[in-house]
Amino acid sequence: MHHIYRWIEEVTGLTVIFQEHVLLTVIVLLTLLLFNRFLLRLVVKRQPDIRKQYQWRKTTNYFTTGLGLLLLVNIWFEGLQSIATFLGLLSAGLVVALREPLLNMAGWLFIVWKRPFRIGDRIQFGDHVGDVIDIRLFQFTLNEVREWVQGDQPTGRVVHIPNGRLFTTPQANYNYGFPFIWHEVPVHITFESNWQKARVILLEVTGRHCEKLSEATLQQVKKRSQRHLIFFDNLEPKLYVKVVDNGIQLTVRYLSKIAGRRNSENLIWVEVLTQFLAAPDIQFAYPTTRFYQTPPGTQSPLPPDGLL
Repeated sequence: MHHIYRWIEEVTGLTVIFQEHVLLTVIVLLTLLLFNRFLLRLVVKRQPDIRKQYQWRKTTNYFTTGLGLLLLVNIWFEGLQSIATFLGLLSAGLVVALREPLLNMAGWLFIVWKRPFRIGDRIQFGDHVGDVIDIRLFQFTLNEVREWVQGDQPTGRVVHIPNGRLFTTPQANYNYGFPFIWHEVPVHITFESNWQKARVILLEVTGRHCEKLSEATLQQVKKRSQRHLIFFDNLEPKLYVKVVDNGIQLTVRYLSKIAGRRNSENLIWVEVLTQFLAAPDIQFAYPTTRFYQTPPGTQSPLPPDGLL
């Protein structure tokens, strides 16, 4: 082997030490590549969940990349003291020249460490709302919802957001601590309507189409939410009555899946319209204008004092 090194040095001018470093580099890269492939195949066979496969793939890639960098630095810069000197000089230059990429890497570390959101969570980040579908070293990706589409449904676009914006932009997580959302449907009826009957109908309809939790699931949700200081004494649908300008407003509040708000509201409205239209003593309220005309030959009433 030594004779081969000498021959290559004579032909190409590459030193023996450089050739050894190149050979070790190739061996390290091939070993890590084979290890990564083997581990991912093992995960795919034993874990059918696609989301967990994705998490394993990302974790394995991060681990092999970090391990590879350490081994390669140790090969090309012999000894820990040389490594420390190199990293010190390198970091000083990178802080000045690569501020934004370093800030994005710090944001990635924040995501991994503090877990403000995970893959599959629905979040609002500034003006963007969507489901987190990818988290990388420099950016994370959202499957966008809202915008011109109503009901929190996907628009078909994906949004890439730099990780560094985590430190300056407010964010909201729909899944954090409580895996459901509260939704409200307001219904307006006239003052002359039988609002007690309308109230009963609306509660019954909502009870059929809201999210139903078993006792075990209910206890699990309460424990999970209480760990984040989120307290709900009752998760059953509630109805609130309010007098507004054009009639009586009945607002029903119920529990919904994060991605099921539009569908549940649609089912509630279809049944409410059917039952209200079949009830002669319930009328929907809407903005109206009433005109009063004084009969001919009668004197119009005087306005109240002080209005002349």
